[in-house]
Amino acid sequence: MKATGIVRRIDDLGRVVIPKEIRRTMRIREGDPLEIYTDREGEVIFKKYSPIGELMSFAAQYADTLNKTCGMSVIITDRDVVIACAGVPKKEYTDKKISGEIEDVIESRTLYVKAEESESFSIIEDSTSHYVSCAMPIISDGDIVGCVASLSLPEEKNKITREVETKLIQTAASFLGKQLEA
Repeated sequence: MKATGIVRRIDDLGRVVIPKEIRRTMRIREGDPLEIYTDREGEVIFKKYSPIGELMSFAAQYADTLNKTCGMSVIITDRDVVIACAGVPKKEYTDKKISGEIEDVIESRTLYVKAEESESFSIIEDSTSHYVSCAMPIISDGDIVGCVASLSLPEEKNKITREVETKLIQTAASFLGKQLEA
């Protein structure tokens, strides 16, 4: 744990303000859920809550299945980091922050399909190996919780048609969203 040097007082309603610099750095937005942890030394720890994180092993199995049956490289994210992947190096992608471009796709709440003439972008910051071919936000109870995306290498031709790829990604996102509602 790292000390910030910032001290805040609790008000008469038991509230404490998380400084703007920390919210910006940690990508905490208004309305984001936070989990509260305590330990024996009296520390109180706030951690961003990720509903899709509860389905991490299930999401990993889903990504593996898509990869094995269709040959697709698949990434599943929450709103901040990659939580599961298949068909790409796990060490390179797992728990890495997502890129600003994929954040925009998630916020749009709509399907993204890379057009031939459009600029390629990566799903994570600081990566140039794979680009996003197709991405669909995961929505549960009206809330955006993450994204399912297929990745391709720049020189790689898709093994499946664009229409099938799109339907598989949409189905995965919809299915994971429904699992969170149950």
